[in-house]
Amino acid sequence: MSNKTALIFGGSRGIGAACVQALAADGFDVAYTYVARPGDFPEQIGGRRCVGYAADIRDEAQVAQVFADVARDFGDAPTCVVANAGINVPPGPLAQFDSDHFRSLVEINIVGAFNVLREAARHVKDGGTIIALTTSLVRHAVPGIGPYSATKAAVECLVRSLAKELAARNVHVNAVAPGPVDTDLFRSGKSAEAIQRSAAMSPFNRVGDPAEIAAVIAFLASGKASWVHGQVI
Repeated sequence: MSNKTALIFGGSRGIGAACVQALAADGFDVAYTYVARPGDFPEQIGGRRCVGYAADIRDEAQVAQVFADVARDFGDAPTCVVANAGINVPPGPLAQFDSDHFRSLVEINIVGAFNVLREAARHVKDGGTIIALTTSLVRHAVPGIGPYSATKAAVECLVRSLAKELAARNVHVNAVAPGPVDTDLFRSGKSAEAIQRSAAMSPFNRVGDPAEIAAVIAFLASGKASWVHGQVI
């Protein structure tokens, strides 16, 4: 495809920012969203355009407006949509878990992801790709993380259904479920000891780098992943 455009929800920092760089390097013009502060990107990355849009994914109208703005500013619908925006909250046993924290998880990680995936299904170009970020914790039970993991499990269910619904348009839909990755979201509220415990979960005894996750997302957005569909990697 020529004039490829990638739209990354939650692209101002962490894994999302790494995706901006990786997809631009692969020849995509890149649009991304942020909530409070745009990413520190130039207007062009390696000759590809880069434009940020403020959007709260909890608001379906704002999500729809981003797709309209991208079509206007880039001249076409996105070829690739990455649903990366999400939050975590302080962990805790279910019996003591804060109700407001749980509602925030649901509103952003489930309702927000639903809003993004629904608009992506409506607007992504035929033959394009949709990629959602979840977490390896869906498969590895950790005390105190259940509510967060549950919201990401819901996203995986949406991805699997959407993959079958869009197959006739040759739209590839997949998810990426990283382990611990060195981002602000990961480090927030963690002591050095807690970070090391997370690192020890990997046979490499380290946490991942955002660029390593972005490389997988760039692969899924490319023609090299033409036989990968409805998967959680």
